[in-house]
Amino acid sequence: MLIIGLTGGIGSGKTTVCNYFSALGIPVIDADVAAREVVQPGQPGLSQVIEIFGQDILTSANTLNRSKLREQIFYDESSRKKLEAILHPLIRQQMDKKLAGLKTPYAILAIPLLLESGRREGIDRILVIDADESQQIARACQRDHQSKNQIHTIIAAQCSRKDRLSAADDVIYNTGDLEQLNSQVTEMHNRYLRLAAQNS
Repeated sequence: MLIIGLTGGIGSGKTTVCNYFSALGIPVIDADVAAREVVQPGQPGLSQVIEIFGQDILTSANTLNRSKLREQIFYDESSRKKLEAILHPLIRQQMDKKLAGLKTPYAILAIPLLLESGRREGIDRILVIDADESQQIARACQRDHQSKNQIHTIIAAQCSRKDRLSAADDVIYNTGDLEQLNSQVTEMHNRYLRLAAQNS
């Protein structure tokens, strides 16, 4: 099975593209979903996070307070690295588990920080969803209700657009309307089906 690692900066349209691939019958395994699953109450990931960040990191319902955790690690690199050391292996295991049960020509692993984490193992092609920075900012502000400054800070912390594009095997440009985006996804889908057939 051909494994596609899908990535892109904040506000680039990764979710919309993933939804289009799903509508074509292609399984999308999302790292953000896996990240939430591994810190559910009762999961070892949550106990390990509490060990490092303390009980204060929980909500009144004893679930992980994600926004509080985000605030703690955003400006503190050593805390962020500790968190990543706990969660990244667990997220990868969770994604591999879901991948193991699939029987499709290809599957998509949606990993927002694929290039930042430096992990290409088990991924055949990198698909980058690209957008202009002004579009990223506008979309992310509208979706996340954050200020332009906050979005700028997130963009600055992520892989640069230039580095992302140079690492890409394939690119979908989300710079037009949804119809153009959907037609690029269909084209890429057909390309991946051909590649998967060649590999089988």
